[in-house]
Amino acid sequence: MQTDRRNFIKKSAVLGMGLGAFPLIMKGGDVSANDKVVVGVIGLAGMGMSNLRSILKVPGVECGALCDVDANVLNERAAETEKLTGKKPRLYGDFRKMYEQKDIDAVIIATPDHWHCLQMVYACQAGKDIYLEKPVANSIVETNIMIDAVKRYNTVVQVGQWQRSDPHWMDSVKYLHQGHIGRIRLVKVWSYVGWKGAVPVVPDGPAPAGVDYDMWLGPAPSRAFNPNRFHHNFRWYWDYAGGLMTDWGVHLLDYGLFGMDSYVPDAITSTGGKYAYPDDDMQTPDTQIATYDFGDFALIWDHTIGIYGSNYGRGHGVAFIGAHGTLVVDRGGWEVIPESSGTGVKEGLERVPVQKSTGRGLDLHMEDFIRCIKTREKPSCDIELGGHIARFAHLGNIAFRLGRKLNWDGDNQRFVNDPQADAFARVEYRAPWKLPVI
Repeated sequence: MQTDRRNFIKKSAVLGMGLGAFPLIMKGGDVSANDKVVVGVIGLAGMGMSNLRSILKVPGVECGALCDVDANVLNERAAETEKLTGKKPRLYGDFRKMYEQKDIDAVIIATPDHWHCLQMVYACQAGKDIYLEKPVANSIVETNIMIDAVKRYNTVVQVGQWQRSDPHWMDSVKYLHQGHIGRIRLVKVWSYVGWKGAVPVVPDGPAPAGVDYDMWLGPAPSRAFNPNRFHHNFRWYWDYAGGLMTDWGVHLLDYGLFGMDSYVPDAITSTGGKYAYPDDDMQTPDTQIATYDFGDFALIWDHTIGIYGSNYGRGHGVAFIGAHGTLVVDRGGWEVIPESSGTGVKEGLERVPVQKSTGRGLDLHMEDFIRCIKTREKPSCDIELGGHIARFAHLGNIAFRLGRKLNWDGDNQRFVNDPQADAFARVEYRAPWKLPVI
């Protein structure tokens, strides 16, 4: 099993053109255990501000700068930050300028997925440690580049899969590894998003005043502004993200694989489509099932939009289905449901009632990040861990987009005799942006 994991996170050779935006700065270790940590945030319309509120709870952390291509959001968040801290941060529209601010020790990257690779590599080169929102990147090749960059520049990176710092998730895996529910044949991972509905088709138009739309696009293909693709809704378009599979999937698939201590599937299939809202504007599927075959068990990803009612009365979660019972875990807690009849009944296996969450997962994740900035240890969800789950989610999306079974070669980080699938693992950047070479 551990060999599988090493193979899955093994770096690959990456072709591309050099970046050269920053000189090599090996800053790692400048912040001592007693020093304050000054952070800057890039991308403030969504999780960026949530992350900032959480990290500011950690003693000794200050906000030194905010950056967003939307001046309307930037000014609103600046006022909120000043109210929280009593200090006004410096404001930027271009993250590269923010990276030149010498007193910033760490950056929070909470921009759309298509920006993560460039912004993270630039931050490594500028000597900043990084809190990186999930998923790590919008392609497999970018993920591999980012892992190489962290190794080269000695950067501490915490990926925003905060369940890795949440005690009840860890407790559920400890129980699972004790073998109480017997051999596991199936892992179900799901996210049913009831709060979301259709994205109505609207015409293209001018970008709002105060928005640097060309900078928002960055390395993504050029196209006219459409409000459907902007801010939160970017995640439903392939140019910028991978839909629910990479949005919710990386959180939950991570624990499906962690629980099984197995990381490299033999084969991947996926089906689905726009079944809930066939005529709306989303590109990514509103309903999708992906099956990962590991040889001795299967893992199934299942998502849909517009309804909550689903598995075990939970809108999201991971279920490990064993010979004698099922362990179910989500953000609210975990429980064990024994088999009540048939050949799977195990004498002495009792139901474990819901073991509730502390509700402090994100805060604990930030505490771990700051601790690791000072100790230079690996955080609870480092770039290799976050990276291999991002790859895993992309495998499911590539199988969906091609509409056929795929086989993955973990040793060589490529599909087996499948150039068409390999093409989906890569990405082309819009000039003048260039894919980094590490």
